[in-house]
Amino acid sequence: MFKPSETFIYEQAGRLARYSPVYIGSRSFGDPGNRTVRGSAAKSDASSLRALSTALLPRARPFLPGLAQDRLSLIHCHFGVDGVYAVPLAQRLGIPLVTTLHGFDVTRMDLDCLRSGRPALVNGVLFRKRLAARGSMFLCVSEFIRQSALARGYPPDKLRVHYIGIDCERIAPRQGPGQPGLIVHVARLVEKKGTTYLLRAVAKLAPEFEDLRLVVIGDGPRRADLEAQAAAFGIAGRCRFVGTLPNHEVMAWIRQAAVKVVPSITAADGDMEGFGIVNLEASAQGVPVVASESGGIGEAIVHEQTGLLCPERDVEALSASIRKLLLNPDLRTAMGLRGRARVEQSFNIARQTEKLESIYDEAIDAARLS
Repeated sequence: MFKPSETFIYEQAGRLARYSPVYIGSRSFGDPGNRTVRGSAAKSDASSLRALSTALLPRARPFLPGLAQDRLSLIHCHFGVDGVYAVPLAQRLGIPLVTTLHGFDVTRMDLDCLRSGRPALVNGVLFRKRLAARGSMFLCVSEFIRQSALARGYPPDKLRVHYIGIDCERIAPRQGPGQPGLIVHVARLVEKKGTTYLLRAVAKLAPEFEDLRLVVIGDGPRRADLEAQAAAFGIAGRCRFVGTLPNHEVMAWIRQAAVKVVPSITAADGDMEGFGIVNLEASAQGVPVVASESGGIGEAIVHEQTGLLCPERDVEALSASIRKLLLNPDLRTAMGLRGRARVEQSFNIARQTEKLESIYDEAIDAARLS
């Protein structure tokens, strides 16, 4: 819990008005702040061995002692792999289970998950049918994810598209077109994010733009290889790999950018983008986005309105889209304004969280009647 890449979970829970969140997990990766935490993650001495033991099989017992003082009405899990661990707990407590499906949990190939040897991924496949049968409702972060969940056997009557939303009060729109030549890329550095194609596009554009520079925010197993690629392409001096940053620093970088680029692809294991909340964070600040039309990204970015979409792995189209925006500050400003307006209208977290609480009400009422 509390991973820097999953702030959208705590943004959503923190906006609940009629429900009070209690966070349940087996291991903590960051400062919980003033959040109410239960399970092994609440213990400062939580060991890797204990976390592994909890991960081996979905069981209620590891979490029950910490929940003795709580009167829970419902469990809301993020990611299907977490949902399979919550089924026994929800059943033991006699409360409904709502699970949000985000991306890899319904796009990554089963065989690859089984071969990974990671307990959570393996159990996510082995116990998926039980989750689908016993879970009360499944929230999909995009229509693309809803279709992917259907293909994985989730019952259609339990699936609901629900966008998490953006805090439009906390995130103010910027003024102007951003710094000339500044490209920002925010991603965990894995195959799915397509960073290598962005490096190729930057290498193609570098001779045309003296002020061109790329800031890559995030870390992951491909970082060393990507840094080596930047050197091989002759653009090491144009690229900064700054690693993982706190959300407020990420937002500050995006705010300065001429364009934010999201060149995501379908990975070899089938993993695809579910939606990409960081795309909405850019739009909320008035920053246009260039992205691959991959997975659910097209539901976050409207082509030629709030950004530009191009085919996966198409370096020519990617570089042409970036070039178009770098050369036209007025277009950047116009797209940014339309992006902000769309976020306010369709993805405001206050409105979306009201809808979420209505979903909770519905799940609880249905459980009482069953």
